[in-house]
Amino acid sequence: MRRLVVLGATGSVGRSTLDVAARHPSRLQVWALTAWRDVAAMAELCRTHRPAIAVMADAGHADALRSALRADRVDTEVLGGPDALCQVAAAPEADLVMSAIVGAAGLLPTLASVRAGKQTLIANKEPLVMAGRLLMREARASGACILPIDSEHNAIFQCLPPAYRCGQEPLGVRKLVLTASGGPFREWSPERIAAATPAEAVRHPNWSMGQKISVDSATLMNKGLELIEAATLYGMSDAQLDVVIHPESVIHSLVEYVDGSLLAQLGQPDMRIPIAHALAWPDRWESGVGGLDLAALGRFRFEAPDLARFPCLGLARAALRDGGHAANLLNAANEIAVERFLNGQIGLMQIPAMIADCVDAGLGHHAAAADDLETTLAVDAWARQWCLRELPRYVSASQRSPTAHA
Repeated sequence: MRRLVVLGATGSVGRSTLDVAARHPSRLQVWALTAWRDVAAMAELCRTHRPAIAVMADAGHADALRSALRADRVDTEVLGGPDALCQVAAAPEADLVMSAIVGAAGLLPTLASVRAGKQTLIANKEPLVMAGRLLMREARASGACILPIDSEHNAIFQCLPPAYRCGQEPLGVRKLVLTASGGPFREWSPERIAAATPAEAVRHPNWSMGQKISVDSATLMNKGLELIEAATLYGMSDAQLDVVIHPESVIHSLVEYVDGSLLAQLGQPDMRIPIAHALAWPDRWESGVGGLDLAALGRFRFEAPDLARFPCLGLARAALRDGGHAANLLNAANEIAVERFLNGQIGLMQIPAMIADCVDAGLGHHAAAADDLETTLAVDAWARQWCLRELPRYVSASQRSPTAHA
């Protein structure tokens, strides 16, 4: 029996993790759950899974959760505030930590888990993009085992030799190929993409995800962030990483070996598959997802990504090549730009414009390439402040554009 902490329990990955865990009550105990401020959803999860501890990262909502659980006679201790996230992530009682907090807010608790030597399942992209070198260095020092949950990186992990651990050099590998669905705008014209609304951007054709990651998928920034993650997890250069559009979302990624072999991992587009793989590793457990009917699928399609229509992917590749603080700046600017697109302040194509300008300004402002935590957080804060300060000109550009979204 291993004890599980789910950081970001009320999100889609968190709920899928709990669905898999509930199928294996003799193997996993849900020990702690965390959420940002959704008291009703957290109370429901606590009633179902009975964790020892629940954390509301927004401390102002902790009392409301205590009251809800007291009324339901649920004996779960409630903690509040960001420090409590790190506390449960590093707690001696925790064996497995699922890191599924969206955005930069997931960095500190993920780092706490890694520093404590936990088996850390990383579903959120931002910690590896912001501070990948730091996380991998701390994992080597503590003996923590990092397991990727993103379907693409988990697929790569499954296609590498059975004894492989993230952070090692994958011997005999020539190239890693990440697949992308192409998102909802794969066949749209540039003019139509520029006029896309938030509602259209979050309408993913294959996956059920949160709003932020759905927009990232629509712009292909999601795949760009995954390139940076892959370079960190597997020690590969930009030249050894490729992206191919695969609309069916059945082949989740591929590994090309130096002997010409190409290994692929296939499965339904359901996050419970990589989650079950990581929870059970190195064993295999039932996930609740059925197999594939290859005859019914009929065929697989592959296309090269169009960087002219999806410039965010090119920006991420450039940040990977630039090194230093570029990926951190890119990630922070993308978070602010996507948030402002979702609330209707800017159009979709102002997202790459803001990101490009912020990275250029930030690389000129932050010359040192230090990868300690203090510098990482300072660069992230600088980029967010820059974006908020410069936001009016991107709002104006959106309003001037003849294709500005409704």
